[in-house]
Amino acid sequence: MIIDPNAPLKAHKEIVIQAPPDTVWNALTDIPQWPGWQPDVTAAKLEGDLSVGSVFHWKAKGLNITSVIREIESQNRIGWTGDSIGMQAVHLWKLEPLGNDTRVITEESLSGWFPRLLKIFVPSFLDDSLSSSLNVLKNHAEFVKRAANEKALA
Repeated sequence: MIIDPNAPLKAHKEIVIQAPPDTVWNALTDIPQWPGWQPDVTAAKLEGDLSVGSVFHWKAKGLNITSVIREIESQNRIGWTGDSIGMQAVHLWKLEPLGNDTRVITEESLSGWFPRLLKIFVPSFLDDSLSSSLNVLKNHAEFVKRAANEKALA
């Protein structure tokens, strides 16, 4: 699975998270829990289990999005497509272990009339969105890791 190379908006970002891959993976793939730690996500519902072909509905930044999981390799890769008014997205995530830490690489493309307008009026929209998503994921995963360590020490 690859992002759309012809999309008007494309971005690639990465970050190192001081938490093991399973902690990051669990946060990233527990879709119904997204609203609890992602401020831009106000609703998220996965239909069925987490597998290729599974559909999830979510609301982010005021947009209702229907996504389909297109690729999944547990603890390593997940990719989905998403449709909203005037926009089609392809979003990929890859996790790489770095000792006790995790490098997270994400890339996304946005196609349709809405991204063409965004490119004119807010050209950094997708770069900013991916950077924000990675920082929120980092903060959440590192918090979960600290909480687990504190619980183990208690």
